[in-house]
Amino acid sequence: MQAYFCCRIFDCLKEDSRENQDRAIVNLQVCQICGSENIVRDGVRHNKHGDIQVFYCRSCGKHFTINLGFERMKSTPQTVTIALDLYFKGISLRNIVDHIKQFYNVEVSHVAVFKWIKKYVKLMKEYVDQLVPQVSGIWHSDEMTLSIHGQMRWLWNIIDNESRFWLASQITEKREIVDARNVLSEAHQLAKIRPMAIVTDGLRSYQHAITKEFHTMKAPRTQHIRVPNIRNRSNNNMVERLNGTVRERNKTMRGLESEPTAQTIIDGFRIYYNFIRPHTALNGKTPAEESGIGKLNQNKWLDLISKARKFPKLQ
Repeated sequence: MQAYFCCRIFDCLKEDSRENQDRAIVNLQVCQICGSENIVRDGVRHNKHGDIQVFYCRSCGKHFTINLGFERMKSTPQTVTIALDLYFKGISLRNIVDHIKQFYNVEVSHVAVFKWIKKYVKLMKEYVDQLVPQVSGIWHSDEMTLSIHGQMRWLWNIIDNESRFWLASQITEKREIVDARNVLSEAHQLAKIRPMAIVTDGLRSYQHAITKEFHTMKAPRTQHIRVPNIRNRSNNNMVERLNGTVRERNKTMRGLESEPTAQTIIDGFRIYYNFIRPHTALNGKTPAEESGIGKLNQNKWLDLISKARKFPKLQ
């Protein structure tokens, strides 16, 4: 008897989860034909990879399915976004496959999940890199080591002081002036402003890179604050905490196979950090919300993918 009730409770939890996901989709979508918001759910379309919600528009009288950004995908948007969310929260590919099979009775391979990650990270990155966050005039920059196919590489990160917005990330073989300038240039192009100050460690490459990237004859000039050790009053703990978060995620992967793959994963994690993950220091808001880029709906991955797919430059 107890086993029977446990099974019933488990089934109810799965149904509630599916209903909540469908409700999130309804809240963020309009009719794909006429653009009306007067839409209702009208059954599901069954296939071997899961159920796809069908919608009916009361304005134009047409039926449609939600597939913006998921065209020709065998799996549902819910399955894909669940996989993305679990992966960037630190779950391994095979454990994601097991979770989807156990709770949603959908069979996918870990190879398929990784293909989803590469596909949608590329789509979202092209979109979010066109957005201009409202950041402060103080940036923090630091570099950390990554193991890529047994070789040590450097990951450069730049983060904004007030909004915690992760502005730039690049993987390089060395820590020379050109490498430092490249990551500074990426942050400069995204933020569209010249910072008042950049806080770094004692790496000498920063001084020349900052001069080359932000030099101006007019005051005020960008100030370079070097923090040679932890005893210094101006610390760089903010970006070092970010580096720790990246290391925690990297442990699950147990090494990276190639630099392009590693850069894709880091780009995806930057999207997750900025747009999906709530921050305690920001009172539960994301850095994107704090920097005025915009608030996403309940299923943030789905909303972000839909916005990226509708972005004019991507058509």
